[in-house]
Amino acid sequence: MIDGPRKAGRDETIRSVVELAQELVRRPSRGGIDDYGPVLGVLEEWLSARAVPHRRLRDGAGALVGLLAEVAGGRPGPWWTLDACVDTAPYGDLAHWSFPPASGEVRDGWLLGRGAADSKLAAAMYCHLAAGLAAGPRDFAGGLAVLLDVDEHTGGFGGARAYLADPHAVRPAGVIIGYPGMDEVVVGGRGLWRATLTVHAPSGHSGSSRTVTSAITRAARLVGLLDAADLPGADGASGFPLGPKVTVTAFHGGQGFSVTPDRVDINVDVRTTPHFDAHAAETLVRKAAAEVDAELPGPVPTSLSEVASWPPFRLEADEQPAAALLSAARQAGLDVRAKTAGPSNIGNLLAGQGIPATAGFGVPYEGLHGIDERASLAELADVYAIHQRAVDELLNRPFESP
Repeated sequence: MIDGPRKAGRDETIRSVVELAQELVRRPSRGGIDDYGPVLGVLEEWLSARAVPHRRLRDGAGALVGLLAEVAGGRPGPWWTLDACVDTAPYGDLAHWSFPPASGEVRDGWLLGRGAADSKLAAAMYCHLAAGLAAGPRDFAGGLAVLLDVDEHTGGFGGARAYLADPHAVRPAGVIIGYPGMDEVVVGGRGLWRATLTVHAPSGHSGSSRTVTSAITRAARLVGLLDAADLPGADGASGFPLGPKVTVTAFHGGQGFSVTPDRVDINVDVRTTPHFDAHAAETLVRKAAAEVDAELPGPVPTSLSEVASWPPFRLEADEQPAAALLSAARQAGLDVRAKTAGPSNIGNLLAGQGIPATAGFGVPYEGLHGIDERASLAELADVYAIHQRAVDELLNRPFESP
């Protein structure tokens, strides 16, 4: 049983988390669309009022891309990071929303609005965890950093990149990424390799008596080869939970009806694994392109431009910080599964730097990246306590229920 004063303190903490999250949701911060100043300003004011040490993060062009709060312990030890993005997905069609996307209202136990689930509630929770550490005795080892980043939903990851490049930041031993959902903790992810292929052919008139193999025909043949590609480990026999996958995600070329185009651009997305890496992905795609060039020759060879590459990663069952989060959830009586995703973006970025990362665990949600996004508050106290227990374990600090 939690005694009266401690229960009142816990309830006040949860109320404060919700209030901060409401203020964040009320500041539109769609990635690549809105000004991030207002939402980061709410966080900066909150941290300053509670004397939580923090500073601004800027990208190479000087743009504000996040805040970094840091609380150092009184003993030597590793630093750990809690990361929650405060930019969001776009709204989509406003006509389909049943409440304003920047509502911030609490209705029937749900926090309503874009970013409520991904990931403004987590940002509010992590700020409170940092404030609790900053206000108490420094009876822990190492330190805790809280990264409140933007430029995540654009895929640029400007805040995370600025943090990793900051010469004054302590390199984290591991990162917990705030994400909703109580059933799973992400402990790994497929990587990705993305490229644009440009297929060439002579242009011509569709009604001409002269037969020309068009760029569309050549590109369609290439798509067929990629769709039929035999991928090693696709059956999961390699030991990695997910197999590789090749997907053509865009096909652009031509206009009108009477002219056959001289080029078609194809986007190819390959999900990679430890047994089918970026080099293997590029080799497969180049081989398919060369086969088309030999079978249906064009004026110039098919060209390839790499767009992005992320390495796959997977933590061991006892590897931190996932182990602490899974252990804390299970001590609370919850059946939480370890999951390998495909991919988990910032987790892959960190993996490329040799930094272990996990995503989750958070409250139940609906409408993430879609219509009527909302986050359940009924489970927030338990989620907060589980994160606090995990942080205390990582910092070698006795756990005290909030």
